[in-house]
Amino acid sequence: MNFLWIEDNLKFVREKINLTCQSAGRTPKDVKLLLATKTVPADRIKQALDTGETLIGENKVQELQEKYSLLQNENMEWHFIGHLQTNKVKQVLKYVTCIHSVDRLKLGRVLHKELTKENRKLDILVQVNTSYEESKFGVAPEETLNLIEKLSELATLNIKGLMTIGKLTTDDKETRECFRLLKSIQQQVIDQNYPGVEMDILSMGMSGDFEIAIEEGATLVRVGTAIFGEREYPDSYYWNEQLRMRD
Repeated sequence: MNFLWIEDNLKFVREKINLTCQSAGRTPKDVKLLLATKTVPADRIKQALDTGETLIGENKVQELQEKYSLLQNENMEWHFIGHLQTNKVKQVLKYVTCIHSVDRLKLGRVLHKELTKENRKLDILVQVNTSYEESKFGVAPEETLNLIEKLSELATLNIKGLMTIGKLTTDDKETRECFRLLKSIQQQVIDQNYPGVEMDILSMGMSGDFEIAIEEGATLVRVGTAIFGEREYPDSYYWNEQLRMRD
């Protein structure tokens, strides 16, 4: 099946990224587009891959496993962008090159244990709850430096930057404040000069707010709905489900 509208949507999103970068005095090549493919069928993802996109982000381990088996021959890179339970670490590590959602030391230690067994390293981002919403995961902003310092002692984890989800609100000012806070935390981490810690990646901005995120310094935006259309359930449905599975 040919989903030509996906190609059109991708062009539109790319144009918005380029225009926003230009107006913000940034270079478009400095902002990567990650396709957020939660609930998106493999045939639709392939349509996006056929246009030259290569970066895919999944939120759920089961979906990741199912889609990987269908798309493993494609030229693509898988990231995990959802909440990760420690008992799912083994499964996720089979497929991904980066995890965006490391938000607690317990998870970092489990990742380190499994990676040590495999004699490999993995890129990670530290997720920060910049909106202080109970419905969201992420380390509290004021606890981020302490977490990064402890995670930096785990040699298998390549800390590449930070991730956040902006506040879901019609008030762009509140959303912008979330992104500004993440940018300020990035600078605080850089100033600490933790050994082996890099802060090149700011993963922030989704379909409804990626332009604001770019204006505030995002280097990677996670866009799904604007490319693949509305999901059957809103994001809050998945967050509520995940809240029942905290570990």
